[in-house]
Amino acid sequence: MKKVLLIIAALGIMMMAFAGCGSNQQADKAASGKTVLKVGATPVPHAELLEQVKADLAKEGIDLQIKEFNDYVQPNIALNDKELDANFFQHTPYLDNFNKEHNMQLVNAGGIHIEPMGVYSHKVKKLADIKDGAQIAIPNDPTNGGRALLLLQKAKLIKLKDGVGVTATVQDIVDNPKHIKITEIEAAQLPRSLDDVDAAVINTNFAVQANLVPTKDALIIEDSSSPYVNIVVVRKGDENRPEIKKLVAALQSEKIKKFIQEKYKGAIVPAF
Repeated sequence: MKKVLLIIAALGIMMMAFAGCGSNQQADKAASGKTVLKVGATPVPHAELLEQVKADLAKEGIDLQIKEFNDYVQPNIALNDKELDANFFQHTPYLDNFNKEHNMQLVNAGGIHIEPMGVYSHKVKKLADIKDGAQIAIPNDPTNGGRALLLLQKAKLIKLKDGVGVTATVQDIVDNPKHIKITEIEAAQLPRSLDDVDAAVINTNFAVQANLVPTKDALIIEDSSSPYVNIVVVRKGDENRPEIKKLVAALQSEKIKKFIQEKYKGAIVPAF
């Protein structure tokens, strides 16, 4: 009987401890009065843009918490696993392919900007100087890889099969007059490859992060008609959450348009 009473007493103490913990959490939430919004982003320019709207969202009762990633896979996995409320790093072709490959239902909540992809080199100053048998690195993910090949075609370095578009792969090259060797590397590592290859096709966010100036350093760059608008992404069904709508509205404001134009000087283009 004594043992039973001791067990009951111990359970009572544990229940009181849990109740106290819960009340503290509720008090903290009430004290802040803000809705927490966790958004994953690559550092440049996505996290930089999010930092610009943090104070604006705080005035609207939203505590924007930014988690930085340095790859194109984990932000979608974290969002799907409900570790994030949204992410901001990708364009629609990449999202569509990711959803298909990983059986996810992530959706576009709003377009913000375009990051023109460019060809960069530490070894040549212009496209005409790329030598026979040169090695050129491109992103190893399907959509950015296809996009890079299209840019190399635009530069007249290769020719692709008619109609392949963003799904192009190295196997779709039908003419390669300079016998270029294509090396596929993780997108985030491409700036580091510039000392080892003759040229690399690099996404603007990683180029800027590596202190490359796309409008000055790129041998060729996509123009503003690029269809690759960077978007805010959420789980299907969350598009109409008030805090998500406020986030997108803040990122599509005149303030952000001006910030993009002044800071990135054409390397990044507003898409709203």
